[in-house]
Amino acid sequence: MVNIMQFQHLQAVVFDWAGTVIDFGSQAPMAAFVELFARHGVAISIDEARVPMGLPKWEHIQALGQQPRIAAAWQEAKGAPFTDDDVDALYAEFTPMNMASVQHHARLIGGTSELVQMLRERGLRIGSTTGYNREIMQVLAPLAAAQGFVPDNLVCAGDLPQSRPSPMGMIQTFKDLGVTQAEASVKVDDTVPGLLEGRSAGCWTVAVMASGNALGLTEEQWRAMDEPAREVAREQARQSLGDAQPDFWIDSISSLLPVLRDIDLRLDLGQHPSGALLAEAR
Repeated sequence: MVNIMQFQHLQAVVFDWAGTVIDFGSQAPMAAFVELFARHGVAISIDEARVPMGLPKWEHIQALGQQPRIAAAWQEAKGAPFTDDDVDALYAEFTPMNMASVQHHARLIGGTSELVQMLRERGLRIGSTTGYNREIMQVLAPLAAAQGFVPDNLVCAGDLPQSRPSPMGMIQTFKDLGVTQAEASVKVDDTVPGLLEGRSAGCWTVAVMASGNALGLTEEQWRAMDEPAREVAREQARQSLGDAQPDFWIDSISSLLPVLRDIDLRLDLGQHPSGALLAEAR
């Protein structure tokens, strides 16, 4: 880890969970989504299941059922269009499936606990938001805590009237952490909805590529790549996450410290995150 001086302007770093601090490649939800639809006679691929990742899981299921190919397959299997009533029923099935799945994909991504300790020693508060609901997080959070990751707050899907990509989860986090300026916080995430959550709140945003959902690789697969292959993968992630227009890009959380130092220096120069105007316009 790179040693850094005390931050002068930053107040908080807010992390996503799966693919950002835990579960390299965001593997836990994928098999559950595939199995969920298969139970109802509709085959979906892992690539299809990943497309809406970052949304709350009810909205994720809804988005999957609205994809034209999947909607047509559902109509053929069920003899009726995909509706929100179907989403409700699938969501009720999905939650216990994902609660079981996260237990097998709960390893912290390398450098997480050390980074959090270092940030706290330098006065930063540690926030977290997630597309997982509270029930799933009641399983996952203790597994992360046992490895050294205990954020100062947790905002789950379903906690607020609106979730990602709205800024509500970040606004609640500001309140929880006592953050007085949005641009004094950084949102770190591996999905478009999660990054937009930060951008729309006026935070600096950092997109995670290698360990995130955009690539869906295991840590072993990433480590096995040579640098040219990694650069191809990074470009794939940039295209996948480009709509979120993040301020910075990193491979994984282990590369975050120099970015935070850069942001603190930019704030010292009077610079602002790219989403600041969006937040002002709300």
